Amino acid sequence: MRRFFPFIAGLAILGILAVGAWWRLWPDAATAADSTAAAGATETSAGTTFSTEVAIPVEGAEVVQGPLILSVSAAAQSAAARETNILAQVNGRVMRLPVRENQTVRAGQILLQIDSTEYAMDFARAEALYAQAEASFRELTLFDDQITDSAVRAERSRVARARSGLDREAVNVRVARLQLERSTVRAPFAGRVASIQIVEGQNVRAGDELLTVVDLDPIRVETEVLESEIGWLAEGRGAAVTFAAFPGEVFRGTIETINPMVDRDTRTARVTVRLPNRDGRVLPGMYARVALEARRFEDRILVPRAAILERDRRTMLFVYEDGLAKWRYVTTGLQNDSLIEIVRHPDTEMVRAGETVLTNGHYTLIHDARVTVVAAVRGEAGGRPR
Repeated sequence: MRRFFPFIAGLAILGILAVGAWWRLWPDAATAADSTAAAGATETSAGTTFSTEVAIPVEGAEVVQGPLILSVSAAAQSAAARETNILAQVNGRVMRLPVRENQTVRAGQILLQIDSTEYAMDFARAEALYAQAEASFRELTLFDDQITDSAVRAERSRVARARSGLDREAVNVRVARLQLERSTVRAPFAGRVASIQIVEGQNVRAGDELLTVVDLDPIRVETEVLESEIGWLAEGRGAAVTFAAFPGEVFRGTIETINPMVDRDTRTARVTVRLPNRDGRVLPGMYARVALEARRFEDRILVPRAAILERDRRTMLFVYEDGLAKWRYVTTGLQNDSLIEIVRHPDTEMVRAGETVLTNGHYTLIHDARVTVVAAVRGEAGGRPR
């Protein structure tokens, strides 16, 4: 045991010396660590600090005072104002087809020509027979102008017309002329050619479908409206129509007719909207959505629906004042697809016509936030102006 004592004592002395050295160096290490942490904190703070004076870009719209129009919306389909299927009225070979599909034609313009050779000969034959009958009639009544009794003269004329066949041949001339005229097919009204079913050289028979003529200006848009909403509509009121073929574009028309009959199965009635279509862009059969003017409420304070927000279960909006966003708690009334009415209430504030309310980029704003109104904002919560 005594032989290990000097060894243990030496280890203890070395331990005491090591602790003393660490104790002397520790303040410097702590100071260095604190300096490093402070430098890092300073660098991070410098990287994340931003000026609260930078104006946030937002979009705005003016508060208006005017009519609020409530609409009835429904799916619809376009149809031609006038459409007719042209049928062959005589037999024969198609000799000429001078039109093509989608071609504009005027009323009375030739659409196709059927071989008229036989019809022309029939007409000439009928005229010749009529002339022969007329000569026979004159021969039978050659001296009748000398008869003084008008009743006798009229009876002799009647008998002579029957014996000569003049009336019969006159009818035959009209029939032959009609057949000849029908060999030339003409447009019944101004419009466009559609759905041509025949080609030149083809033989057709009376009753065969040849082509279609459609009148596209104006165009009709037909929809079915629920019986519960029909009572709010009236002929002559406005209608807004959008087509799947023209996204984002709104066409304006008027309610032309309202069918007085309600379908027993669907409980709807057909409503037809008349729509100008001078350039012919809207074609029959296109899918559409219509908003029919139903009720009109005059002299209302209106803001865009996008201006309305909800904070703490209360309805509010932001008003732009001298570069700042001022929030106001408001009470809303009637609304349609784009506008909402602001009404007076003792517990909320009002907005005035002519003021600017924020409509985009305002979702995360606070009261008195500095903003700038721009034409368009990137992102939903503000961002760089376009």
